[in-house]
Amino acid sequence: MKQIITAPKAPAALGPYSHAVQAGDLLFTSGQVPLVPETGKLAGDTIEAQANQVLDNLEQVLKAAGLTFADVVKTTIFLTDLADFATVNAIYATRFPSAPPARSCVQVAALPAGAKMEMELIASR
Repeated sequence: MKQIITAPKAPAALGPYSHAVQAGDLLFTSGQVPLVPETGKLAGDTIEAQANQVLDNLEQVLKAAGLTFADVVKTTIFLTDLADFATVNAIYATRFPSAPPARSCVQVAALPAGAKMEMELIASR
């Protein structure tokens, strides 16, 4: 059974997709870019500001599904510059302080809204 999850405190979708889909015990989120929910604008020009906003947005999606970062089993990070990898790792580690999930990280040519970072995740009940 599939259930659509909409997070009222996350930015509106930039296209025809849901914030997340619950399928059985698994939650699959769409990628979140660093848009501030109240303005729809990027959360600054630095990777630090953008990484924190991406994680804040994903936290709101998890919360809407009744989950937390402790329930996350896999993440995928997309960066426009792998030189930002260490900085993103440090910020990421604050949200996953122990038993971090499996993860992939790739460099991409560009992201929606001119973002430096996007992240998606899978969580389990």
